[in-house]
Formats: sequence, C-alpha cells, structure tokens
Amino acid sequence: MCLSSAEICPCQAPDAGASVFISQSLGVDTTAGRFGDVSLLTCKTCGRLWLHYYVVYEGIPRSGRWFRGLITPVLAEDLDPLAATQVLEQLPGYFYGGSYFDSSGQWGQGPVQVDG
Repeated sequence: MCLSSAEICPCQAPDAGASVFISQSLGVDTTAGRFGDVSLLTCKTCGRLWLHYYVVYEGIPRSGRWFRGLITPVLAEDLDPLAATQVLEQLPGYFYGGSYFDSSGQWGQGPVQVDG
C-alpha cells in the first residue's frame, strides 16, 4: 500500500507495534555483557527500514528498553549488531521506550541509555 504525501505511515508512530513491521534478526550486541537484541524492521505499509534495539536485564525490575531509528538501505546492508548503538546515536533522532523509561514510545536523539 502506498500512502499519499499528506498521510502519516503507522511506522512513524512512537508506539508502533510489532504488527506494523516485518522483523529480521541481525544478532545480539554483547558489548559490556548487555546482550541487546538487534533487528532490522521493514514497514509493511511503506517499506521504510528501521534499526531496532531491545535490551532487558534479568533480575532488575523495570530495566526493559528499546530504540528504533530510521536507516537507509545502504546502511542496513552491512549493519553489525555490535555497532547498533553507535548507529542509533548518529541518527538525527530515534524513538525509544520501555519499562525503564515508563513509556510506550517517545522521540529522542543523542546517546542511547542501554547499559543497566
């Protein structure tokens, strides 16, 4: 489905759920023992590509957090899970949320708060 320029795609909502995307696992970011799940999300409606990062620390209540940033197809080709947080931090902005932030989604930019 193609949207007109006046319509906003569901993938652009801060709280866009899993049903909006096709997810492809890129692997795990093991930096500093964090074991963050890194995925490439493709919007089912417009085809935009999103880098998705999710981490939760077992035994630490309310530690779950996720980040989702719009990336180019060229960047998606060689994306290394170990570099995912650096890629997110270099984007003009990204969505983030989870129990750690007490949020279902909001806009941010700069450093990502992934460490426990």
